[in-house]
Amino acid sequence: MRKLTLAIGSSLVLATPFAIPLAHADVVGLGASLSYWDSDMSGNVASGNNSVDVNDDLGLKGDGNANASIYLEHPVPLLPNVRLAYTLVQQSGRGTLATPYDTVSPGSVYSELDLEQLDLTLYYEILDNWVNLDLGVTVRDFSGDLQVRNTIDSTQTRTKADGVIPLGYIAARFDLPLTGAAIGAEGNFISFDGNSMRDFSVYGQYSLSLLQLRAGYRQIAVDYEDGSDVFDVKIDGPFISAGVAF
Repeated sequence: MRKLTLAIGSSLVLATPFAIPLAHADVVGLGASLSYWDSDMSGNVASGNNSVDVNDDLGLKGDGNANASIYLEHPVPLLPNVRLAYTLVQQSGRGTLATPYDTVSPGSVYSELDLEQLDLTLYYEILDNWVNLDLGVTVRDFSGDLQVRNTIDSTQTRTKADGVIPLGYIAARFDLPLTGAAIGAEGNFISFDGNSMRDFSVYGQYSLSLLQLRAGYRQIAVDYEDGSDVFDVKIDGPFISAGVAF
């Protein structure tokens, strides 16, 4: 299954420069940004025949997370531009299990959930003027880790899922001439064998010299099975970011 999805992603990268007329930068461009994401989580995590609701059963609370990205654009025809991005979502909470979850007894529980992803995106500039359009593929190193512990009898369990997953990538931005302002959206997506992953954001941007400020909304939806462990969760909320572009 993973070989098939990797092959699809590789084919997209190789086919893009020959299928669509490309724009490219006149000089080398480099940019980086840091963002703060105030995210809430909903959904379920399962292990074998047991499933828990991350809100109702575990009481996982929304939290703020810092994320980072860096990109390199160049004037070399046919070679893709490169973007790296890192996202880490960490949430903890106290809840009550009405029924057992894996080896954890019913009762009061403390839980910690980490979702981590490192993205390598290869993309091409299709349009590069006041309307900007990028298309490409992202290779995502994804991991999910849920730890649940009964606070009375100390029974505990750990649910994990990880994989390297290719996703389609699209980004569009509309610059408002002579204002420094812009609106845009970007996203990654894939669906295969009952699994799916969606990660998109919409934003407003203001640029002042080398500085770029953004504010918007981001959502990640994961439905991913790794053996008997399943993560079916959605994380969403507003974000702000500051970056530089050279």
